[in-house]
Amino acid sequence: MQSLESILASPITNAIKSLFGANIEPSSIVFSKTNPQFEGDLTLVVFPYVKLAGKGPEQTAELIGDFLKNAVSQISSYNIVKGFLNIVFHDDFWKQQINEIIPIEDFGIKKVLPSAPFVMVEFSSPNTNKPLHLGHIRNILLGHSISQILKADGKKVMMVNLVNDRGIHICKSMLAWQKWGNGENPKSSGLKGDHLVGKYYVEFNKHFKSEVEILVKAGRTIEEAEKKAPLILEAQEMLQKWEAGEESVKKLWELMNNWVYDGFTQTYNNLGVAFDKTYYESNTYLLGKEIIEDGLAKNVFVKRPDGAVIIDLKAEKLDEKVLLRSDGTAVYMTQDLGTAVERHKEFPFDKHIYVVGNEQEYHFKVLKLTLEKLGLDWAKGLFHLSYGMVELPDGKMKSREGTVVDADELIVAMERSAIELSDQRGLLDGMTEDEKNKLTHMVGMAALKYFILKVDPHKKMLFDPKESIDLHGNTGPFIQYTHARIRSILKKSGLKDIPAIDLSISIHPKEKELIKQLFGFPTAITEAANTYSPASLANYTYELAKLFNQFYDVCSVLKEENVAIKNFRLALSYSVARTIKSAFLMLGIDVPERM
Repeated sequence: MQSLESILASPITNAIKSLFGANIEPSSIVFSKTNPQFEGDLTLVVFPYVKLAGKGPEQTAELIGDFLKNAVSQISSYNIVKGFLNIVFHDDFWKQQINEIIPIEDFGIKKVLPSAPFVMVEFSSPNTNKPLHLGHIRNILLGHSISQILKADGKKVMMVNLVNDRGIHICKSMLAWQKWGNGENPKSSGLKGDHLVGKYYVEFNKHFKSEVEILVKAGRTIEEAEKKAPLILEAQEMLQKWEAGEESVKKLWELMNNWVYDGFTQTYNNLGVAFDKTYYESNTYLLGKEIIEDGLAKNVFVKRPDGAVIIDLKAEKLDEKVLLRSDGTAVYMTQDLGTAVERHKEFPFDKHIYVVGNEQEYHFKVLKLTLEKLGLDWAKGLFHLSYGMVELPDGKMKSREGTVVDADELIVAMERSAIELSDQRGLLDGMTEDEKNKLTHMVGMAALKYFILKVDPHKKMLFDPKESIDLHGNTGPFIQYTHARIRSILKKSGLKDIPAIDLSISIHPKEKELIKQLFGFPTAITEAANTYSPASLANYTYELAKLFNQFYDVCSVLKEENVAIKNFRLALSYSVARTIKSAFLMLGIDVPERM
């Protein structure tokens, strides 16, 4: 099914050549959405052709408008607002579009062909020294949704996780548990494994700060104290022992990491997310060291007098970057180099998307440039999907650590809010306990996921739990409620199959708006895929739900006496519900049949 832009591209190029004697590329044509104040299905920006015409914007637009109306049978009329040509398509055109859309169950979804580009998407990437938090939730939801959108746009997609399971931060938790844990484990403590390990990470920092304060009082600077505090020296020694393969340290590391993995799995399950493959930095950092040795041999890298290995990127205005510490231990860049090389060797991707916060923009510029300087052309396909921080309006749901908003606590809080909303509205009446639990989890997750995904990834955002759960406005539960409302209408109609459309009927303006929105679904998917932004798809879906409710307020469905019109409205309603469900699945959100 062609978009309006595709339908008009060739006629417009013909118009410019015929009227003004100029050749233009279809890709140069500028379209925009028609201003709601004016009639029109699509707007052509005429200003680029004013000089060619040698006339004013309105006169130029009128010439093009007349040409198109005569050349394109689907166009019924046009109107001009300064240099903007608003083009109106016949109602018969729109009826034909919905007639073609209705039978296509996977409307808007492209088939994944053998020749399709292969995209790897890395997201989550947690550290094994603490539980997942609100920032991780935005990361996970973005990564999962982008993956689903890319699949719907016809790409081969592989979702991967990189677990940061080694390094000084991991050793801090291990050392603290060794000193003050008294053998505590998830079963004896009643804590999820990731929460238990996070507890000892906080414990380390508490004792570390005390040691620093003592050293500062003894006359050391803060910088000196932080480097010479006994605890940090012990943690550094533990890291060196880990990298040397000391058995006792490795066993403790495996024990505590397994606790964390169990905890992470529970959180991922609650969010409805899974990965095609998980990589572990403990397996890739050594490969990174091999890559660094290769770079030294090629004179791409430089070894400083203190033994640290760097890459000099001052010419690219990125300064010098340490790739290996002076004591020979790896840094994040070491393992990221190794991970990237291993992945491409195992799965030769065309594009690799890193879903990581915007504070790491410098890091990923260096990673990409470093791999390119090593002569790896595939590194051009690396892309950093940078996103802004997410915060809460108050600290009510902060975790026991007192510094971050815990993911598990937030999920539980959203489910409680869904229960309160459902009780107030009587949405749970007549449901079994299992049905109630499924619905409240579904609504709570929709509130959380949609509120986060509707914001452009690049923007910093404020997550307001109260606003997100509302059944009115641009929220997940509102769209879920619209879907459930439609399913209820269809059930009450008693129809087992969606009836055929009688194309001779007249359509209401609100019906035309709905058809136009449905017609734009494939474009909305492609736009979201090209921009790596679920926000555009989320807001498309909200607009669809809003238009349906406007239509339903003025157009009778079940009580309509004209059978042909009733059947048309039922078929239209069915298409709206199907599209909402399809779009929400790409956002990682389920929709209920009743609510």
